[in-house]
Amino acid sequence: MSETPEPDRVPGAPHPRDAAVLFGQSEAEATFLDAFNAKRLHHAWLISGLRGVGKATLGWRIARFLLATPDEDGGLFGEPVPPDTLDVSLEHPVARRLIAGAEPGFFHIIRRVNETTGRLRNDIVAENVRDLNRFLQMSRTDGGRRVVLIDSADEMNPQAANALLKMLEEPPERTTFLLITHQPARLLPTIRSRCRDLRLSELGAEDMGQALIQAGVDAGPDAPSVTELSGGSVGEAVRLIGLDGLALYRDLIDIMGTLPSLDRARAGKLSTQMAARGAEERLDLFFSLTDLMLSRMARSGASGLVPKDAVTGEGAAFQALAPTPAKARDWAQLAQDIGARARHGRAVNLDPAALVLDTVLKLQSCAKA
Repeated sequence: MSETPEPDRVPGAPHPRDAAVLFGQSEAEATFLDAFNAKRLHHAWLISGLRGVGKATLGWRIARFLLATPDEDGGLFGEPVPPDTLDVSLEHPVARRLIAGAEPGFFHIIRRVNETTGRLRNDIVAENVRDLNRFLQMSRTDGGRRVVLIDSADEMNPQAANALLKMLEEPPERTTFLLITHQPARLLPTIRSRCRDLRLSELGAEDMGQALIQAGVDAGPDAPSVTELSGGSVGEAVRLIGLDGLALYRDLIDIMGTLPSLDRARAGKLSTQMAARGAEERLDLFFSLTDLMLSRMARSGASGLVPKDAVTGEGAAFQALAPTPAKARDWAQLAQDIGARARHGRAVNLDPAALVLDTVLKLQSCAKA
């Protein structure tokens, strides 16, 4: 494959097209197979669920299956045995062509590089969907199945979304659309209404471990903590491991443990680390983990259930800082405020060190209130 950036790939993990097995999503696979075997295959599927639970992997598995499974008309020997799995060997010619980007029945829509700036676009633009229209016109004559995979549909700008909607309203013959979505609510209601939902669940500890092994990622002795913090998302687990996110989360918990007093030296060190050159991914992770920590603390305070210390010190800090449901609401509100502040600060290129330090001071202020 080319050196073009791949926005649908988690750094440090194989691309979903290269995954031989999908773990923990047997129910979703069975739902699709039931529709296929009953000859009620919907023309558009919305593959939804948390980021990193295997949505793209399922999309590529479905694409391989549809393009590698021949049409059966009964023939001399009657109807064939219905397939009971989506498995297609990565050595199959269709799989090889998909990996090489040379399968004529497949079209892949992701964010592309802006030829003017040389940078990856922030959105999927209408031009990408117009390219799809040309693909559909050119491939119409061969009469075979066609599969369109959009990853992720959340990233379509309004013009692209409206262009796609026209195709879903009048779907091309023998074409299956697979729309990956992390946040279905961001899609046009008219797009959602024309798709059949295929929702993926969070992975349990065993499936998570198997998926990490397939991805070539070793969580080591921190596997339980990584599983806990990743929320059943393999993609998030890979990010946590690759960016040493568990250590960063423990730093956050340690700082929380000093509140309402504040270890300013530790806070200053953290803000300096997040502002280092090339630390953009760590800065994003810092705000993700801050939101996660506040959400977990709010749930703990609201429910009265103290989390087990899979992450050292978390339970003690949560008990001290969110002892009542009322205080839990304060932390939940702060999570929204910090998230909005972080998005604005990143958009206007606010100094990262100042943004991180401001976040820590807001945590201290809430602890004092």
